[in-house]
Amino acid sequence: MPKFKRRSLLKLSLTAPFVSLSAGIAQAEAPALGASFGLHRRFRLGSFEVTTLLAGTTPRADPHGIFGTNISAEDFAEVSAANFLSTETSQFFFTPVVVNTGAELVLFDTGLNPNGITSALAAAGYSPDQVDIVVITHMHGDHIGGLSDGSSPTFPNARYVTGGIEFDHWDMSGNDGFETKVRPLAENMAFLDPDQDVVSGITSVAAYGHTPGHMGYHLESDGARLMLFADLANHPVWSLAHPDWEVRFDMDKEMAATSRRRVLDMIAADRIPAVGYHMPFPALGFVEANGDGFRWVPEQGQFMG
Repeated sequence: MPKFKRRSLLKLSLTAPFVSLSAGIAQAEAPALGASFGLHRRFRLGSFEVTTLLAGTTPRADPHGIFGTNISAEDFAEVSAANFLSTETSQFFFTPVVVNTGAELVLFDTGLNPNGITSALAAAGYSPDQVDIVVITHMHGDHIGGLSDGSSPTFPNARYVTGGIEFDHWDMSGNDGFETKVRPLAENMAFLDPDQDVVSGITSVAAYGHTPGHMGYHLESDGARLMLFADLANHPVWSLAHPDWEVRFDMDKEMAATSRRRVLDMIAADRIPAVGYHMPFPALGFVEANGDGFRWVPEQGQFMG
């Protein structure tokens, strides 16, 4: 391979005759295809197979109107800038989880609507009629929206599991989503207290505050563990890293902050992986204690095997 000095190359470029690249050469005019994103991430957890599903993603304006509502705009802007985050808009992710135990296919939460969850399931190789159990962590619309189209259930062969406290709250207070999506399924629904099993290896964990009966779920198979913490923390920086920042969607803000600290402390101390429903997709990572808060550490290939 001949070597050229920079000055020689410059001389060549100035003296060489102009050649049109278009002469006799077909020009590719590939259209822009738009942004794309994978809809699932599958990995092994002991003898379980776990798949996170991207059932939807959307930008939301004015994140300070959602996160850190008890801190100043200046403090919010400073933290955001330090973490390369815009204060104008934030991208929200909605991530249900499928767990194949070998005996049951268990779906945790259902996204905003039937189309989102069924599309994500299909991309992951599943069909709605294969789902045996649907677990609802809490009854906000972005978790129950995919249960039905308002007339027929999305998961025709499934039974349903949710927290008893959560169901009782919405049963008393009600809203359109509950009445349309949840109440019609109540006769086929089982109700859990904390520390009870959905099936062997999947146990409910109290994480109250976001809603009155919000729960996470602890998975364990062949000694491998995983925490699904649902909406305990809704953003890796504005919520998880600052557990005392108030979140607009937390119904009991003081209790939500207490739950965040308790559950995140446990995840960090035990060094177990976690999935957060609103963490950046694929929503899988670790939690590290960091100063007065926590640091979200996205998985970096640890689950490729």
